[in-house]
Amino acid sequence: MPFSQTEIEEEQAHFAQVISTFKQYAAYSLAANNRRRKDLFTLPRADQELLDSLGYKEKLAQADRAILTNAAFLNTIVANPEIFGHDLDVEEEASEQQQEGQNKQQKIQAPSHSHSHGHTHGSHSHSHSHGDPQASMHNASADNAQSKQQPHRPSDFDMDRLRSTLKQFVRDWSEEGRAEREVCYVPIRDALLDHFAHVSIEERRKLRVLVPGAGLGRLAWDVANLGFACQGNEFSHYMLLASYYILNRTDSINEHTIFPYVHSFSNLPNSVAMLRPIAIPDVLPSSLPPGSDFSLVAGDFEEIYGADDKEGEPHAGQWDAILTCFFIDTAKNIVNYLRIIHRILAPGGVWINLGPLLWHFENNSTNDTSIELSLEEVTNLARKIGFQVTHERSIGTTYTNNAQSMLGYVYHAAFWRATKAH
Repeated sequence: MPFSQTEIEEEQAHFAQVISTFKQYAAYSLAANNRRRKDLFTLPRADQELLDSLGYKEKLAQADRAILTNAAFLNTIVANPEIFGHDLDVEEEASEQQQEGQNKQQKIQAPSHSHSHGHTHGSHSHSHSHGDPQASMHNASADNAQSKQQPHRPSDFDMDRLRSTLKQFVRDWSEEGRAEREVCYVPIRDALLDHFAHVSIEERRKLRVLVPGAGLGRLAWDVANLGFACQGNEFSHYMLLASYYILNRTDSINEHTIFPYVHSFSNLPNSVAMLRPIAIPDVLPSSLPPGSDFSLVAGDFEEIYGADDKEGEPHAGQWDAILTCFFIDTAKNIVNYLRIIHRILAPGGVWINLGPLLWHFENNSTNDTSIELSLEEVTNLARKIGFQVTHERSIGTTYTNNAQSMLGYVYHAAFWRATKAH
């Protein structure tokens, strides 16, 4: 179905706002740190001297330097946002930011794999920010309040998504995040390998694996590295820009250094917990085996994989495995999510799930539909739709957690394997 001019313009405007958020990170974050300085100078001189003796002023200076390091990295990501065919000056009027609809289906080649970006319209972001339930909601007022004549001023919500992206780099592409991600990814990979244990390594490339809600792409990359043909799907512009950069523009292990925890001074046992540098990536993304079939598709899961086969690439019965990790609770209508998963699975295929049920649209202020089920209701629904659900268990895990913080949220994530019963 062709995109309307209004949809194209909305897409371009939202994309420009995301780019603007990246570019204004430094000013926004430094201003937040300057608030701490102002508060310090409101104190009596004796109190200021006591805090200075603890190194508080120097900590503020170190935070500034860390923010500037982050800003340099983020600016590099959006220096050439080529994945959408854009060359944007985000301060220009929105009328100068329009692109032709054919940019919606663009394939970009990389040395060892490709990103196939068929991005659908929409200013909603389903990025997984499970540490803050509100961060995964769509903020319509923030997206629509800007006039076409004024530069976008990022909201707190915009910046929270960007900060979440920095922490996602830790989870997916650092040695620091290995323990957290492997709690989730190892059971999924093991279940995939077990289900296809009868298939030789050489024949794996014939098996198509889909990873919706791929985020920064590490799980999909891991699956491709095992020899499967793997496609990730992601909707958030923040994640798409960041994943493209790390997958296609990284030349060496630990090439970049970021400071993902510098934005909060709370619940810290010491300054190191906040100011420690994190090196990324821990592996070279271009090191996939020769001939690997690895791609990422940008767009809404339901629109791309739930569309009639007549409207695009046929998906019904075409996927041998679907891996959902911290994904199914992004649904507005979980019934439709599960129907699509069932429809596009091939006979004998497997759906492997791991994640909580933090329903992203619960109590939303945008009049979006939100169906919120318990775990028991979700698995019963899956069986009614036609899945045979097995290997159910709970796995305790954090999500983009600062391992050195005094505070951490642990999810009792639901894990299962499911095959088509009919």
